[in-house]
Amino acid sequence: MLYFIDVILPIPVENDFTYSISKQEFEFIKPGMRVAVPFGKSKVYAAIVTRIHNETPLIYDAKEIEHILDETPIVTEIQLKFWSWIASYYMCTKGEVMRAALPSAFLLESETIIQRKEDVIVDEADLKDDEFLIYEALQHHSLLKVHEVMDILGKRKILPVIQRLIDKEVLFIKEEIYEQYKPKLLKFVKLNEQYRNEEDFNVLFDQLKRAPKQQAIILAFFSLESKSKKPIQAAQLQKNAGATSTQMKALLEKGVFEIYEKRVDRVSFDGTTGDTKRLNSHQEVALSQIEQVFEEKEVCLLHGVTASGKTEIYVSLIEELLKNNKQTLYLLPEIALTTQLIGRLQAYFGDKVAVFHSKYSMHERVEVWNNVILNSGKAQVVIGARSALLLPFRNLGLIVVDEEHESSFKQFDPAPRYQARDAAIVLARLFDSKVLLGSATPSLESMYNSKTGKYGLVSLSKRHGDILMPQINLVDIKEKQRKREMTGHFSDTLLRAITDALSEGEQVILFQNRRGFSPILECRTCGHAPQCPNCDVSLTYHKYRNQLRCHYCSHHIAMQLKCMACGSPELTTKGFGTEQIEAELRELYPERNIARMDSDTTKGKHSFEKIITAFEQEEVDILVGTQMLTKGLDFRNVTLVGILNADSMLNFPDFRAHERSYQLIAQVSGRAGRTEKQGKVLVQTYNPYHQILQQVSSNKYDEMFLEQLEERHNFKYAPLYRLIRITLRHRDYQKIDESSEWLARSLRQGLSNENVLGPETPSIARIRNQYRRNIMIKVSRKQSLQEVKLYIARVKTTFKAIPQYRSIRMIIDVDCY
Repeated sequence: MLYFIDVILPIPVENDFTYSISKQEFEFIKPGMRVAVPFGKSKVYAAIVTRIHNETPLIYDAKEIEHILDETPIVTEIQLKFWSWIASYYMCTKGEVMRAALPSAFLLESETIIQRKEDVIVDEADLKDDEFLIYEALQHHSLLKVHEVMDILGKRKILPVIQRLIDKEVLFIKEEIYEQYKPKLLKFVKLNEQYRNEEDFNVLFDQLKRAPKQQAIILAFFSLESKSKKPIQAAQLQKNAGATSTQMKALLEKGVFEIYEKRVDRVSFDGTTGDTKRLNSHQEVALSQIEQVFEEKEVCLLHGVTASGKTEIYVSLIEELLKNNKQTLYLLPEIALTTQLIGRLQAYFGDKVAVFHSKYSMHERVEVWNNVILNSGKAQVVIGARSALLLPFRNLGLIVVDEEHESSFKQFDPAPRYQARDAAIVLARLFDSKVLLGSATPSLESMYNSKTGKYGLVSLSKRHGDILMPQINLVDIKEKQRKREMTGHFSDTLLRAITDALSEGEQVILFQNRRGFSPILECRTCGHAPQCPNCDVSLTYHKYRNQLRCHYCSHHIAMQLKCMACGSPELTTKGFGTEQIEAELRELYPERNIARMDSDTTKGKHSFEKIITAFEQEEVDILVGTQMLTKGLDFRNVTLVGILNADSMLNFPDFRAHERSYQLIAQVSGRAGRTEKQGKVLVQTYNPYHQILQQVSSNKYDEMFLEQLEERHNFKYAPLYRLIRITLRHRDYQKIDESSEWLARSLRQGLSNENVLGPETPSIARIRNQYRRNIMIKVSRKQSLQEVKLYIARVKTTFKAIPQYRSIRMIIDVDCY
């Protein structure tokens, strides 16, 4: 009998591939294990086994696997079902989902190894200069990797050189697969049992009279042992005794100490845990309502105003689940938010809390993955950004999606382009568990689902401790400019409020949703503004680096001293970003500490933590930032929040601009006045009578919801219609024009004319030298989404079969909002 396995390869191919295995391998392999398999002419990949069977493939001869990489499955069967759902719903491949889900250490790919032929005599005179450099390097090294050859030759195009050397029979190449993850091993010491005996110990101590440092090491060992029951690290002992490695080595050689290695996690918790906080009466009522909803429905929306204590309700639910040995996934939209929350949850649950997000190293993510799949009690509560949804849970009881309205839960590039909030509901269904969505400003989709009875709805309308909601005032900057009451980008009203807050020892948050110093540098003489050569955007001025940078492709040039077009030295900046606000504040308040929080200042792993901790400990007086500041952060001493320009958000060309503006302003306002004193929010705008600004200043969420829903109904947008956006990208303008027209025509033939919009040129027509065209498909609730997707897939297959369109990249984004 023949034995086969189906595997998912970590590449964007539609189907699973079948490989043949031996009887012994058949008995050992289980779904979810990794196997190294050959693919194509020479590549070797680590693939995940999905099925073991005896069905011979009819279309191709099944190759044999190279070897088995795991002893136990690293992916669960529920995960494989979840991957299939993501691939099917979001119209991508399982390989793309696998690549997004697994830490890169698990995605082993073979590497090309270059080796010299030992038995061949080479005439060095026949070799060209670049060939000789490689040959000479191979005299000193047994093998070279491709990137090492690139470094030796100082160029990227090395394959022709290697091919010439293969033809001359100087070297050969082969594929080698490497394991990337290395567990962290620490050295620990223990005392030889013989010296636990008092007599033997006294003899030893007398022998070491001439070696006082060695005596000191032994005394330090007993001192550490008496303080803690934990194993003693060799490095810690050496440090406490003030000894050298030679003195430690001498004791090891004498057999006084024995050394042993122990595998430890790179991220661990050493603190102490305390009891969870008691809920107030409003929170108690909300908690019991949530529990009632969970008896009937899978999903509950908790609509709680900012600072109402939603986190404490989540903690109470998590505590109940931990008693039943169930796992909890706590999803957050922003890595910055995890920083504050980790401390709070670890204070309650200790080392049961694990964190998983992209700022963690590859090794740390592998360890969290292993702890989750083992379900050993270490990773019972997982906090993370959207990628944590793809972890291998065993016994998931609850998924909390905090700040569920945030657009950061949607993955845009690369595939899979999934919406973590929606995918979480499907994952919970696979585990027969519950989902709690929490927000002060719920998304229209979630509120619509609650109003139509699909989700349960629980409201929490009082702030914790009955603190008043912040007072939101609108400042008309058009009027202020007319009266000449502006200082830079600050109105006199805002400056007065900042000065008053600082004089009372309080802190201030200022919000501007654009990073950099200024988005446009313009010549006063000819009006020229430097543009990015790769994208259709102007370069943004960054004063800190004295550079002009493109925020799309990272192209940058030095700040220009004169106009690139006419040579005039009269250059001026237009618009403003967080960097310019920070610079103006330093001039206005030179004696105050001012910090900035945007993606330029938070590139490092712990940079979020440093800024947030400094602000929490009141080392910083004014914090300037982008939308990172809006997402659920809790600062006790902030009484004033200033929004420097609300109009840029309101006028953004997107059907969700008004909803997002309401959410952003309400959320950033929620950072003010979270203790006794009522907070104050000042919103600078050219149009203070705008409907959204009036609604947010009066906290009229329901009015905004009904108004926006009416607009979405009239113009056929979500949540009443599903949206699928198809984007085409190519370097050739003519080709992208023709192909997008062909595609739109083909889609209109099978779908109704009015529900296919485009092709349209997006607001930025070219990014990274690739022209773009968008086609939008609207699917009503009455239509079958599955049938629409099948039709799009058929059109895509035909499109890719046309030779001149094959090189065009097509991106399908389901639920593209």
